[in-house]
Amino acid sequence: MDIECLPFDRTGYFSELICDYLKEKESLRSFYHRFPNLENFREQIQEKAKTFPPSHREVLYEALQKQYDGVDLTKKTETHIRQLKEPITFTVVTGHQLNLFTGPLYFLYKIISTINLTLELKASYPKYNFVPIYWMATEDHDFEEINFFNFKGKKIQWNPDNRPGGAVGHLSTMGLEEVYEAFANELGNNHSASTLKELFKKAYLEHNTLTDATRYLANVLFGEYGLVIIDGDDVGLKRQMVPYVKKDILEKTGFQKVSETISGLEALPTKYGIQVNPREINYFYLTNGIRERIIEKEGRFYVNETEIEFSKEELLKELADHPESFSPNVIMRPVYQEVILPNLCYIGGGGELAYWLQLRSTFEAMHVTFPMLTLRNSALVISKKQYGKLQRLNTSTADLFLKQSSFINKKIREISNIDIDFAPQKKYLEEQFRALYDLAEQTDKSFLGAVKAQEVKQKKGLDKLEKRLLKAQKRKLGNHVSRITKIQNELFPNQSLQERTLNFSELYLDLGDDLIPLLMKKLKPLHLEFLVLTY
Repeated sequence: MDIECLPFDRTGYFSELICDYLKEKESLRSFYHRFPNLENFREQIQEKAKTFPPSHREVLYEALQKQYDGVDLTKKTETHIRQLKEPITFTVVTGHQLNLFTGPLYFLYKIISTINLTLELKASYPKYNFVPIYWMATEDHDFEEINFFNFKGKKIQWNPDNRPGGAVGHLSTMGLEEVYEAFANELGNNHSASTLKELFKKAYLEHNTLTDATRYLANVLFGEYGLVIIDGDDVGLKRQMVPYVKKDILEKTGFQKVSETISGLEALPTKYGIQVNPREINYFYLTNGIRERIIEKEGRFYVNETEIEFSKEELLKELADHPESFSPNVIMRPVYQEVILPNLCYIGGGGELAYWLQLRSTFEAMHVTFPMLTLRNSALVISKKQYGKLQRLNTSTADLFLKQSSFINKKIREISNIDIDFAPQKKYLEEQFRALYDLAEQTDKSFLGAVKAQEVKQKKGLDKLEKRLLKAQKRKLGNHVSRITKIQNELFPNQSLQERTLNFSELYLDLGDDLIPLLMKKLKPLHLEFLVLTY
C-alpha cells in the first residue's frame, strides 16, 4: 500500500479551528492542557497517576467483567482488562455512536488510531501499560443518525415498526433480518462477501440489543489488537459520577464554565464558531424508554415531555439510589469518561475536538485531569485501478480535494489548446485604469467614481466572457470532463470525504482480511497529515 501525505489545511475539509490547533496556534493555548506529542505524555502520565484513585480501578475492572460476560475474549483483551487494575496502566480512548454495521469508514480509523497510539506509547514508555478503549455511545437517542450505512451508493437502512424512545443501546435487534437480506443481496458470493454476511448475521441476528451487537462486531474486528470496549450505561460506573452530577445540577458548573469559554473563543481575532452550547443542567433522565432533559423551574426539577418531577431532596435521593438514571449530555459525557478511566488522551474527529476545546475550565472546576486531544487519522483509499485512471487523466490526488467546479475548471485550462485565462488581460486593464485614475485626479476628482464604475463593469465583462469560453470548452471536451468528474465522485461520494460516507465493507470486498492489518501499518495518530493510500 503506497502512501501520500497532504496537510489538513490544504484539503478544504477541516475547520480553521482544527487546523490552527494542529499548528499549535498561541491564541488557542489556553483551551487545552498539553499538545499531543510523545514527550508531553510523560507529564500527562505523572498527573493522571496522582489524580486517579485506585478504588476506581476496582470498579472499572468489575464493570468490564460484567459487560464482557459471555463474550469470546482474546488473550490480549483479557490481559488489558486485568492490567487496568494496576497503577502503571493507562488508557487512550475513542468514542463512537452505535452505527449500523459500523456506519462510515472513519469508525475504523478512530479505533486504529487509538490502538496505534497505545503501541507508540509502550515503545516510548516501556515501564507502563497502555490500553486502547472504544467507548460505545449507548446512551445516545438520535436513532436517525445510526440506523443506516451506505454500500455502493445505496442506503442500507433499518426502519423498525415501533421505534421506542430512550437510549439507542437498549434497542432490540428484532427486524434486522430484513436489513440483512437487503445487504446480502447486494454483496455477491465471493469469499469476502460470505465473511461480511456471516459477520452481520452473528452481530445483529444473534444478539438481542444494539449494545450487544456493536460490542460483538468491534470485538471481532479488533479483539486481536487488545481493544477494550466499554459501555458507560452502567450503575457501578455511574455511582462514581454522583458528586459531579450534583455540581452540574445544583451549582450549574458546566453551564457557567462552558459559557465563559465560549465568550473567550468569541473574543479571539479569528472567529471559529461554537460547536456546542451548554444547558443549565447537562443531564438527561434515563428510564423505561425515556431519555429526556432535566429542567429546573422555581426550585423544582422536571423531566421534559413527561409528568415526572422532583423536589431538590427527591432528586438527590433518586441520584443516590439510581445513578444509572442520570445520563450525561455532550458537555458532561467527557467528564464522566475521565472520572472512571485512567485516561491520558482522547482521539476524535474535528467536530469532537472542537467541543472538547470548550471544556478545559469545566474539568478544572471539577478537579478532573483534562486529557490530551488528538485528531484521528483521516485517509483517502484508492485502488491501483483508480490510481491508473488518475495518471491517464494527468490528475494528481491533491486536485481531487478541490470543489468540483474548481476541479473541472483547473483541468480544462490544463488540457485545453486554447489558453482560457484572462489574468493577463485583467492585469493590462488595471494598468490602463491606473492611468485614468491619475488623469481624473489631476482634472476633476468627481470623475473618480465614474472611472471606478467603468473599471468594475469591464472586469465583470471579462469574467463573464471567460466563464462563457470555459463553458464552451467544457462542452467541446465533454468526454474528458465526464471522466474526471466520475473518478472524483467515486472517491468523494456526495462531494464529501470518502471516510464520511463509505462503509468498510466496500474496501473489505477487495482486500478481505488484509484490510485492517494494512490500515494498522499506515495510520499513525501523531503524524498530523491527511493520508492518501493506494492499494
